[in-house]
Amino acid sequence: MKVAIITGSAGLIGSESVEFFAGKFDLIVGIDNNQREQFFGKDASVIWNIQHLSDKIPNYKHYSIDIRGYESLKKIFGEYEKDIKLVIHAAAQPSHDWAAKEPLTDYTVNANGTLNLLELTRQFCRDAVFIFTSTNKVYGDNPNFLPLVELEDRWEIDPKHPFYKNGIDETMSIDNTMHSLFGASKLAADVLTQEYGKYFEMKTAIFRGGCLTGPNHSGTALHGFLSYLMKCAITGDPYIILGYKGKQVRDNIHSYDLVNMFWHFYQKPGKGEVYNAGGSRHSNCSMLEAIKICEKITNKKMNCKYAEANRQGDHIWWVSDVSKFRSHFPEWNYKYGLNDILEQIHQNMMKRVAVKLR
Repeated sequence: MKVAIITGSAGLIGSESVEFFAGKFDLIVGIDNNQREQFFGKDASVIWNIQHLSDKIPNYKHYSIDIRGYESLKKIFGEYEKDIKLVIHAAAQPSHDWAAKEPLTDYTVNANGTLNLLELTRQFCRDAVFIFTSTNKVYGDNPNFLPLVELEDRWEIDPKHPFYKNGIDETMSIDNTMHSLFGASKLAADVLTQEYGKYFEMKTAIFRGGCLTGPNHSGTALHGFLSYLMKCAITGDPYIILGYKGKQVRDNIHSYDLVNMFWHFYQKPGKGEVYNAGGSRHSNCSMLEAIKICEKITNKKMNCKYAEANRQGDHIWWVSDVSKFRSHFPEWNYKYGLNDILEQIHQNMMKRVAVKLR
């Protein structure tokens, strides 16, 4: 029997992974205790997705446990140890701002939780492929020292710079920079995953995501840029733009395209590999540009407000260079672009609103 363990299984990347790999494995073991609701409130709850996955996928088995609980995780790994072929670790505390409110919780979830999973993989299923969803925030605010040019609706890197064509690659330093506490805890987990690959020669990969997005995102003000933006576009709730004149740029990768990266790595794994994984030049936008697209899709003017102060350590311009991954897996390509993503988010949210109104 082939078993895949997926943490954060009811979140955006976790649930996409469950649906993607359900047809490729005999059993999908999902781990998610809906801590997202504790982080961000009832609107961020993933209970609806736990129910959806349990109803839709017959070979999905759900465990509502905390990844900080080593003994609870150990029981699961012990039960399936001979059959575990893949571990996708997508559970996290994912917010800049929330981390600053509760640093101990943020660090223990992101760093200690990852260490628990790495060590249990080493102890029980050493040959399994271990995939960690990291973040571009491990680079801290180093991207803000790139030579940037202000355009009408966005910041852009100087066309003479080597990063202009494809975006920021994995050679950017992760040291001597302001990460935010969230970035620091994810960096600790990132380096641990590298080390288990290189020191213990395990099949590990780190995917440093740009803005990970898609229709199953439970976006909130503190996390989930495009999802929360579309929610505000639909409801008319005020959306607060934080600094940089609303011209800050993010690249956006659909959850399917990221999980498809996981699949390609699983079939031909390396040891301690690090990949930048975002929308690259294929799918990116500024805040102002995203607002215009949301207004076009909803045919409604958004209720936007501007606050001069930006988030500490936040990026002004981020576009991922995915050339390294493409060089290792040339058959991989994007399926969805920015407009596809926002159309899907809109459709999914309208369906969920309709269900609530019944």
